[in-house]
Amino acid sequence: MSLPAAILLAPSDNVAVANGRLEPGTALPGGGATLSAIEPGHKVAVRAISQGEAVVKYAQAIGRATATIVAGEHVHSHNLVFEAGRLPVQAPGEAEAASSSDRARTFMGYRRADGRAGTRNFIGIIASVNCSSTVCRSIAEEANRTLLPKHPGIDGFVPIVHDQGCGMSGTGDGMRVLHRTLAGYARHPNFGGALMVGLGCEVNQLTLYGQQGQAQSKRHFNIQDAGGSRKAVLRAMGVLNEIAEEVGKLKREPIPVSEIVVGLQCGGSDGMSGITANPALGAAVDILAGVGGTGILSETSEIYGAEHLLASRASSPEVAEKLDGLIKWWERYAAMHEASLDNNPSPGNKRGGLTTILEKSLGAVAKGGSTPLNAVYGYAEKVSAPGLVFMDTPGYDPVSATGQVAGGANVIVFTTGRGSCFGCRPTPSLKIASNSALYQAMEEDMDLDCGPIASGSKTISGMGREIFELIVATASGQKTKSEDFGYGDNEFVPWHLGATL
Repeated sequence: MSLPAAILLAPSDNVAVANGRLEPGTALPGGGATLSAIEPGHKVAVRAISQGEAVVKYAQAIGRATATIVAGEHVHSHNLVFEAGRLPVQAPGEAEAASSSDRARTFMGYRRADGRAGTRNFIGIIASVNCSSTVCRSIAEEANRTLLPKHPGIDGFVPIVHDQGCGMSGTGDGMRVLHRTLAGYARHPNFGGALMVGLGCEVNQLTLYGQQGQAQSKRHFNIQDAGGSRKAVLRAMGVLNEIAEEVGKLKREPIPVSEIVVGLQCGGSDGMSGITANPALGAAVDILAGVGGTGILSETSEIYGAEHLLASRASSPEVAEKLDGLIKWWERYAAMHEASLDNNPSPGNKRGGLTTILEKSLGAVAKGGSTPLNAVYGYAEKVSAPGLVFMDTPGYDPVSATGQVAGGANVIVFTTGRGSCFGCRPTPSLKIASNSALYQAMEEDMDLDCGPIASGSKTISGMGREIFELIVATASGQKTKSEDFGYGDNEFVPWHLGATL
């Protein structure tokens, strides 16, 4: 049975969402009809909305009307404006239950010396500073050309390069975040070994990292000590060959699915993202949490306006207070830079039907399902709590995913309505399309189509189960489409905080 042409998400909503293009005169919930053509994912008023009245979607305010809106009229940027407001929280839906057979399942992963579980077997070449980034890329290229064919048990040599590490204070938030991020990658379970390379005179000295309690296969040196760039590449080949001899012998083994840690991302969202792909991912997270696994929800600037929904599910008052503190920090942070949190949505989001950050956030938090919120972490902090957790990150996808991976995410699931292309080695990234038109147009980039939810041929819970199974298969080594294309070497983007000096 197909869903209606215009989807009313809650009885209290005064707008519905176009489920495909609506021609003038299309019947609407409540008995009205469209007054003009409405594009897919866009909103249409199902009853009159007075000037200044809250526009309601998902049973929550997404802004206020700037003019009187009649039933059947298109509702978007021309007559709807951001205005922060929160409506009472409705009772959350039932979390998708994990079965006893789910809890007994395993995936085929790599057991590391520190006990953590990897889903890939890469070796990292990590730049401590922007000055060593070019050399790190050259090292990775040479290692993939000459060493990788000799060690088929390794997935590849991955350059982790960036534009920070010097020209910044040696203390403060900027350095703390960079150090935490790089250390998180160096110990990431998807790296069987890692080589960190510095220049030698930078603020972010290699001595700050020590061995971090890591296995002996984690090593580092400076280009200046090696005698220059070409000599640094030659020196690295010897070190990496030694690491590869050890790492290449590792084999996949059964590991409980409770050790899967999934970073939840959405980008290039559209009006259907909060109706199909995001709630389907949320259903998968409910199953994952039910087996003891972990889902990391992030993008603090993109839960703005929906944070009270998460706080209502917090496992303790302390968790709710910590989340509220992040929202207040972001309000101050945006104001300090003469910005507004409603600078988001992006132009592409708006073309897809989203109008305000409140609307985008209400759809984005659906990725977290209905399970309790168990912990709140700072950017790139090591995640240890099971179930649904939150990590403070910007909404910019590469920066957000970088923090999640640094925190230990061994799989990323990324929903999109417009067609974001993304990868984040060493962690595989699954791409989930919110609508079938996108999936058909970009099938070579999309791993799963959630459009059948809108057509009524599949349910949210059914698609959630499909996503969960795809997560398990990916954790066991099945390649994602972004991996097949080669995405992932350019998406390491640590959050840049603090002054550039």
